[in-house]
Amino acid sequence: MLSELLMSKERQFNFVHLDVFARRPLEGNQLAVFPDATGLADNEMQAIAREMRLAETTFVIPREKKIEQTKGIRTRIFTVQEELPFAGHPTLGTAWVLKGDREEAEIVLDLNVGAVPVRFSAYQGNSFGEMTQPDPKWGVTHKPDQVATALGIELSDLDTSAPIETVSTGNPFAIVAFRSLDKLRKLRPNAADMEKYLSSSDAKFFYLICKETENAEARLHARMIFYGGEDPATGSAAGPAAAWMLRHNWIRPEELIWIEQGLEISRPSQIFVRAGGSRERPSQIRVGGLCFGAIEGKLTLRGPNQSF
Repeated sequence: MLSELLMSKERQFNFVHLDVFARRPLEGNQLAVFPDATGLADNEMQAIAREMRLAETTFVIPREKKIEQTKGIRTRIFTVQEELPFAGHPTLGTAWVLKGDREEAEIVLDLNVGAVPVRFSAYQGNSFGEMTQPDPKWGVTHKPDQVATALGIELSDLDTSAPIETVSTGNPFAIVAFRSLDKLRKLRPNAADMEKYLSSSDAKFFYLICKETENAEARLHARMIFYGGEDPATGSAAGPAAAWMLRHNWIRPEELIWIEQGLEISRPSQIFVRAGGSRERPSQIRVGGLCFGAIEGKLTLRGPNQSF
């Protein structure tokens, strides 16, 4: 009798596992997208994200077409530990999955930070997506010696020609420039020291950058190390980095460049960025890249909704 009851409560949810900000399949940042999460409770979404064991998992909640046309497609983003108001590669990857064979060039997602549009165009035979992130908000200027201590490096390892500043286009990142690629690639910070510093600041994460690159065509080499390990590509940090670069004359307004990330963990990523406006007021922050579908699957839940 009990088995029959549980079987009657069986629910199935399709998902797509894809690679975002990749130059080819099996590179870039991995993402799981559930295109129809109708009926999933908050705690179930969080538990599924833990089960997927990826940096982020997204859940799409379909609504009436009229609502989606005015507000966007409701999407929620979860890490293995928490729900995020915004993240870059989940936004691009979810829009790519939802676009599919649709003719429209733009998909608008309704995220916890509001509506974020992603526009698609052809690029080298693939579909290139570019999101417009919220205008940057500027936080504190950090003291280089304190940041160096938090990262376990020498002050001389940092490029102090530009300040360490917190910038947010949805998530606040402290943009930290290194003097050399060698020092950045060898970095092995103590997680406790890093988190202790961040918890007392206005930044949620560090975004570590360097003008020296592995690929001569890239403008920046970047790393983002956090509680989940190391991120192969961080679109929500690349946007603030673009605003920061424009503000400090590292790029020109509307100049399209790309950032290399993920090389240290064998997940090379290519993140395209540009910023409009002026050095005094960067705006129209756009972050883009390619996606490649890798795996399609089905998640089966049996029994009533439970607290995990």
